[in-house]
Amino acid sequence: MKRVLPPLNALRAFEAAGRLCSFKEAAAELHVTQGAISQSVRLLEDWLGAPLFERHNRRVVLTAAAKAYLAEIGPLFEQLSQATAQFGSPGSVPRTLSVSAPATFTLRWLVPRLETFRDRYPGIEVQIQTSNKPVERLKEPCDIVIRGGPDTLYGYATRAFLTEERVPVCSPALLQRMPLLVPEDLRRHTLLHTSSLPRLWPDWLASASLPALKPVANVVFDHFYLTLQAAIDGLGVAMGPTALVSSDLAAGRLVIPFAQPRLLSRSYCTYVPTEKLADDTVLLFRTWLEEEGSLNVQPLHERWKPESR
Repeated sequence: MKRVLPPLNALRAFEAAGRLCSFKEAAAELHVTQGAISQSVRLLEDWLGAPLFERHNRRVVLTAAAKAYLAEIGPLFEQLSQATAQFGSPGSVPRTLSVSAPATFTLRWLVPRLETFRDRYPGIEVQIQTSNKPVERLKEPCDIVIRGGPDTLYGYATRAFLTEERVPVCSPALLQRMPLLVPEDLRRHTLLHTSSLPRLWPDWLASASLPALKPVANVVFDHFYLTLQAAIDGLGVAMGPTALVSSDLAAGRLVIPFAQPRLLSRSYCTYVPTEKLADDTVLLFRTWLEEEGSLNVQPLHERWKPESR
């Protein structure tokens, strides 16, 4: 006879929240966010077709049916814990998380921040695959896919976590040699392009009312990462996505010669397979991305310009 079992991660979240009478304390015990506990409980409520908690301003109270349910499953979790302890050391095998993300985003934004995730969750092993393929064309399944969006894809839950704009950027040394006071000054400069993003400069120049501007030279690279590195090295002026050059701007490796106009760009989003939505590890990483995204979105600010022009 086939067993009828609810989502086990969601059941684990409910048991902790019900036993502790607190989503916050359950999150601390399970080393997840309070939002992850809340989402898991909602998933279990949807599966059972009945509410489990009465939600008040700052507390939650089990329903009568949920109290009876908790009384039945609580001892089972204790038995499972004891059996596992007898079998071997819990937590000895790290949890793995597979992530697919574009190469430039991975190199310039994700990798420099991964240490904070590892410090917070040392038991999670992150495996990153770099790819620009559309989500639906990926051959290998991943726990989380990072792409532009937001797009609606069947079988995936989509959430934006990082926004950006695109503006001209260059090295401070280049700007000292040949100042850029107004967009028309770009005529005296080399413009750096990426072959996969051919419309960046034409679209920006059109927004600046300079669609016919001719620079001294154009240099085209096949990878966006190389284009940005060329700008850092002083070869010319590139169209920089603010999210991916924020650390270079803060460190003074790049500057924004003029903050207007700026091109709006698609947000970076997480695409999570619906069957992974109750996975605690996936929820932890997605929540961490959203936290980092909110921390690292910086406005275009005069302090990114050099002090002397």
